[in-house]
Amino acid sequence: MTEAEAASRLAAQARLEAVSFKDLSAWAEDDHAAAFKAFLRSCRSLDSSAAALRPAQAAQGDLLAVCRAALQQENLSRTEARRFFEAHFQPFAVIPHSGNGFLTGYYEPEFRGSRTPDATYKVPLLARPDDLVTIEQGKTLPGIDKNLQAARRGAKGYEPYPERAAIEDGALGSLANPVVYVREPAEAFIIHVQGSSRIRLTDGSVMRVAYAGRNGRPYTSIGRVLVQRGEMDLESMTLEKLMDWLKNNPGPAKELMRLNQSYIFFREANELAPEDGPIGGAGFPLVPGRSLAVDRGLWAYGLPFWLEGELPFTLDRSEPLRRLMIAQDTGSAIVGPARGDFFFGSGEEAGTRAGLLRHTTRFVVLMPKARK
Repeated sequence: MTEAEAASRLAAQARLEAVSFKDLSAWAEDDHAAAFKAFLRSCRSLDSSAAALRPAQAAQGDLLAVCRAALQQENLSRTEARRFFEAHFQPFAVIPHSGNGFLTGYYEPEFRGSRTPDATYKVPLLARPDDLVTIEQGKTLPGIDKNLQAARRGAKGYEPYPERAAIEDGALGSLANPVVYVREPAEAFIIHVQGSSRIRLTDGSVMRVAYAGRNGRPYTSIGRVLVQRGEMDLESMTLEKLMDWLKNNPGPAKELMRLNQSYIFFREANELAPEDGPIGGAGFPLVPGRSLAVDRGLWAYGLPFWLEGELPFTLDRSEPLRRLMIAQDTGSAIVGPARGDFFFGSGEEAGTRAGLLRHTTRFVVLMPKARK
């Protein structure tokens, strides 16, 4: 998709309204130095022209120019970082035609697993098959529906890649190569939704698995389906409740999970240090509390976004969200100009908070000022 096509698509879905930094609630109180460090990760990737894991809109010259300036002054104080963003960016409120912005959360789960199957660990996470062809954003392949984002390369050309149910029933044959095994189908499903995981192996070591591709089929939120069926109510739903329901209702859970046709493939991420976040769509480790997943068909990685809303701790307790974040990831469910996914980090507490975040949020994109 060209820059003009992306701009046209964005204009069809939202209006960008220029605002001042003074219009951003509690702007001066944020830790801009932390946001700047996250921004530098994007800049290093853009400066090196490193390939993104899931390509987004290409960063244009103005953003690249800002990145070059940022890379010349890496150690900034909070005040200096705030002044840098103010000097190099113009904030625009993102006002979608469909209504308000919406923010959810995600995290890197941790489960127990084994490199070999046994009576306890029998549910595989699969490696990327050799015949999987990922379709670039905005492009199509002959014979493939334009809404599908992957295909299968066969002797007679391209065909749609099998959906989740078919893959689980063995449609990949010898191309189904497990990376690791976990205990429950529900655990594997959550890892698919989050796109990464820490797996604590039977020998006590920790294995990291990262996104390696998907079958290109549409994503369906099974939590939303349970709410529609009256099994749970949206206000009290948590990740723990969803996991319990899936584990305690294995028959209905299998049918429910198969409603989500999307299927994720993984690889072992040996390059990650224990303190690193998982690999995001931009191709480098995410930063808890600063990395934001956005619609990659509308936005470029590296763009800063100012968010105003609420961040939950529990069902009954939250804190104001007034934070500068950097677009560094994407997701099949993250669709729309004012739609984001907030990366909380790794482990159980991060998972609890991520599962609670589904709030109306104000999105303000910081667009790089035009070069003179």
